[in-house]
Amino acid sequence: MKILFIGDIIGRPGRQLVNQWLPRLVARHEIDLVVANAENSAAGFGLTTDVVRELFGMGIDVLTTGNHVWDKKEGIPCLDSEPRLLRPANYPPGLPGRGWGVFETSAGIAVTVVNLEGRVFMGNLDCPFRSADAILQSLDRDCRVVLVDFHAEATSEKGALGAYLDGRVSALVGTHTHVQTADERVLPGGTAFISDAGMTGGRDSVIGIRKELSVERFLKQVPVRYEVSKKDPTLCAVVVDIDETTGMARWIERVMERDA
Repeated sequence: MKILFIGDIIGRPGRQLVNQWLPRLVARHEIDLVVANAENSAAGFGLTTDVVRELFGMGIDVLTTGNHVWDKKEGIPCLDSEPRLLRPANYPPGLPGRGWGVFETSAGIAVTVVNLEGRVFMGNLDCPFRSADAILQSLDRDCRVVLVDFHAEATSEKGALGAYLDGRVSALVGTHTHVQTADERVLPGGTAFISDAGMTGGRDSVIGIRKELSVERFLKQVPVRYEVSKKDPTLCAVVVDIDETTGMARWIERVMERDA
């Protein structure tokens, strides 16, 4: 089976790219399940009910998020009402939403999607390593296919979690940095890995934000109202081929598509 994972969708330009490219990518790669990180999908920060509905309407099966999931209050109720929308599992207990779920492909294959957030240069959250252990221990033995979105800043932390989970999950895909890395590979134990899938939005930018605004922020060291870039829209993703009988990956491939 094949899973398409789309990197962080940045605002309207990113959503338009998904709408344009998703049907072609699904047909070209014979995709069984589509997962996308949507924490920046509403004007670059957070999400809303309308945006969540729009993305699912395009054919995405599961939405993951990260630290920006809390940025728009109007989107937070979706975390409880929409089971296909995940937030990192290692936030403290009592918050809205869920950090993982079991979903089915059209062929009836169960796929567990886990959302975790890193701690290096980020928030003071629960340990993602131990959180992953607890989730995996709770799974039914028939749930062999497991995809992890690890939303983290440091490539070292991503690599360490990949090594820690090697042979226990089908794939670990990094998100958050908005820069697609070139280290995709299948680890020795059979887990597909990439440090970051990249972003889906305006590439002529500073990680999706209009360049002049980001430069102003660094020069003046005062708050600047960020706006998403519309220039050179580019979709970044990965395709992972998984043996559903063993749950281990056969291969992982980067995808980068430009706006036609």
